[in-house]
Amino acid sequence: MIYDRVLIRYGELSTKGRNRNVFVTKLKKNIKDIMKNEGNIQIQAGRDRMYLLLNDASYERIKEKLSNVFGIQSFSPVVRTEKNIEKVKEAALTLVKANFSPGNTFKINARRSDKTFEIDSQEMNSVLGAHILKNIDGIKVDVKHPDIELLVEVRKEGVFLSCEWVKGAGGLPAGVSGKAMLLLSGGIDSPVAGYMMMKRGVEIEAVHFFSPPYTSERAKQKVIDLAKKLTSFGGTIKLHIVPFTEIQQKIHETVPANYTMTSTRRFMLTIADEIRKKNGGLALVTGESLGQVASQTMESMLAINDVTSTPVLRPLIAMDKLEIIEISRKIGTHDISILPYEDCCTIFTPPSPKTKPKLERVEHYESFFDFEPYVREAVEKTETLLISEEFESKEFQDLF
Repeated sequence: MIYDRVLIRYGELSTKGRNRNVFVTKLKKNIKDIMKNEGNIQIQAGRDRMYLLLNDASYERIKEKLSNVFGIQSFSPVVRTEKNIEKVKEAALTLVKANFSPGNTFKINARRSDKTFEIDSQEMNSVLGAHILKNIDGIKVDVKHPDIELLVEVRKEGVFLSCEWVKGAGGLPAGVSGKAMLLLSGGIDSPVAGYMMMKRGVEIEAVHFFSPPYTSERAKQKVIDLAKKLTSFGGTIKLHIVPFTEIQQKIHETVPANYTMTSTRRFMLTIADEIRKKNGGLALVTGESLGQVASQTMESMLAINDVTSTPVLRPLIAMDKLEIIEISRKIGTHDISILPYEDCCTIFTPPSPKTKPKLERVEHYESFFDFEPYVREAVEKTETLLISEEFESKEFQDLF
């Protein structure tokens, strides 16, 4: 028997009470966006469960994509039958036979959500178990460590059966917690920060600072590829590419070397905040981890944060580098992040950056030059790309 649909179980969404419909609607939209190239899939959303009608689409591809969608606790490919015990017994036997190899053990795990059905969960386990033992030679019951676990769920819509349970990504559907601007460099940390915020339901727009000729088109493509990876967790992402060369040069000319890193981060935050205002964002997101580098001490953060009253979210703040790398490998951004193309954070790096910068000093150094026109120009000349899984950069293709 071929599975004809996927049953999706909600996780944290189940606790949302009167707002649950908002979360479910957003989850449905996110799934629809991610599955748009996977054939004629139909989505049926209910209060407690969601169903994907496959309509001959490839379940293996659906499984791969669905595993990345935030807001899903777990899912199973299922067969649906009428609420008729004979039909259920027939479907159960067919599924177990399809998964059976000589020597296999099995277990029935039945759940009756619809209490109007005449057979309760315990009796269902017994009836289906007896039917399978009678009709499959050599199979045995093992309730603790079975080779085959048949999941049976009796709901108002019918009875759903499966021999597979897949863990979901958890969290909240991307977009239900508002929008934030992610400062996306080409490094390991910031894509992970974006992933972590998306898991909490935040819609991400990425802001990247591009400084040609010091940074190359390959470095730009690297960031595009990182943004494309993040789309698998929440759909299309806007990527704002900020021309940052002139501001970096002026900082280098105006500010003492040990304070240039602090000043650079301050102007990045200033520009990202202006882009946030233009695009209806509520917060800024960075990939900072406390004490990892000179600009990520508490003294540095105090001096950098002073340029804005907007919340700056730092989801990696208490993680060490190995933890961050582990997540980057899991979400598929690591191998892109380590490509040897420099971003603007690595150029003009002073030999001894200040680890405990004073706010009054960096403000004093910046007062010797009027940066405001350069900030306005950078915001006005920002290039915005709409990144999806299908996005291809013509400029990058022209390099070859």
